[in-house]
Amino acid sequence: MRKVVILAGRRTPFVKSMAQYQGASNQELLSAAIAGLVESKSLQGKCLGDVITGSVMNHPLDWNLAREVVLGSRLDPRTPGLNIQRACGTGLEAANLVALKIAAGQIDVGIAGGTDTNSDIPLIGERKLTHWLIKLQNARTVPEKLRVLTRFSPTLLKPQFPTVKEPRTGLSMGEHCELMVKEWGISREAQDELALASHQSAAQAYSAGFFDGMLVEFRGVKRDTITRADTTLEKLSKLRPAFDPSPAGSLTAGNSTPLTDGASAVLLASEDWARDQGLSPMAYFRDCEVSAVDIVAGAGLLMGPTVAVSRLLARNNLTLQDFDFYEIHEAFAGQVLCTLKAWEDPDYCRTVLHRERPLGSIDRSKMNVKGGSLALGHPFAATGGRIVASAAKMLQEKGQGRVLISICTAGGMGVAAIIER
Repeated sequence: MRKVVILAGRRTPFVKSMAQYQGASNQELLSAAIAGLVESKSLQGKCLGDVITGSVMNHPLDWNLAREVVLGSRLDPRTPGLNIQRACGTGLEAANLVALKIAAGQIDVGIAGGTDTNSDIPLIGERKLTHWLIKLQNARTVPEKLRVLTRFSPTLLKPQFPTVKEPRTGLSMGEHCELMVKEWGISREAQDELALASHQSAAQAYSAGFFDGMLVEFRGVKRDTITRADTTLEKLSKLRPAFDPSPAGSLTAGNSTPLTDGASAVLLASEDWARDQGLSPMAYFRDCEVSAVDIVAGAGLLMGPTVAVSRLLARNNLTLQDFDFYEIHEAFAGQVLCTLKAWEDPDYCRTVLHRERPLGSIDRSKMNVKGGSLALGHPFAATGGRIVASAAKMLQEKGQGRVLISICTAGGMGVAAIIER
């Protein structure tokens, strides 16, 4: 198996949905991110092994998104494209698939990416309307058409808006996370403190110039718009619960990620290809693991990463403490805290992770040191690319080390990866 290098990452600024990117399509967003990546490493006219991308909020017009983005880019048009979807883990899974192809020798270089927008969601009509239209189209005679027309009801025209709810439970991700924090005894104060730390770290990273060169301007926006350098615990504590209006509710708009629009892309290659192109590796994509928990039987919706990380560590002969940085996706502050607590819990590690001893605790000062999703935003499929690129740059600046990535997803899945230098 060949080593896989991370050469570059680019993304659009992440913005709140229904704002600056109103009406921008997934194709436009992803095209901007990939255009920035192509320009950064002079990939114009080059035929890459594959471009694997995806989105969660899919528009019917994006059925061949990756390939259409390639054809609209300055890459050689003979570069193939592939669409995937693993909910919020889509971007990291795309990087995993590109890395696996490179490691196996199938391709030498590829781009992994992801995009999502909630500002260009198509209206969905009643399924009964589709069935009625098919019957009308199939009617051969005037009497047959009249019979179908008499069955028309204005209620068939009622539009439906897509919702991010679990089909198996009928609950939103936030409602599921409320159940998790109650089960694990996570306080509102602890969630707000983690959210504050995320904003402070992101603001410091911006001030230090960490994100310089990683973002491509889109629609006049040059930096993420969600980061709040001036937020405080007092401001966060005044926000009302967003998913459980009772006194027991603790998830708010402040300690939960907002709906976000944006796209990201990462360039991965073999060491030989990078050397031939005169490009220096930022870091190496070492390994990746996916997992799922049984949410129908009552498992916490966002606890999948606990399993993925455990398996990943076991396969690579590592402990949870063998990392210089931890990039744990902050879908909700409560989700991160539940995950950390589960890794420390002897019973959970024994019964769910099948380990004799707990994985233990991590050094929180090494977690999301450049800000997390709470402060930077979370365009579902784009988060993986953001994290991989940031992890690679942190290791490039440090000169050596190892990063653990953990991303929770809808459907009770988890995706984890190891980046090292």
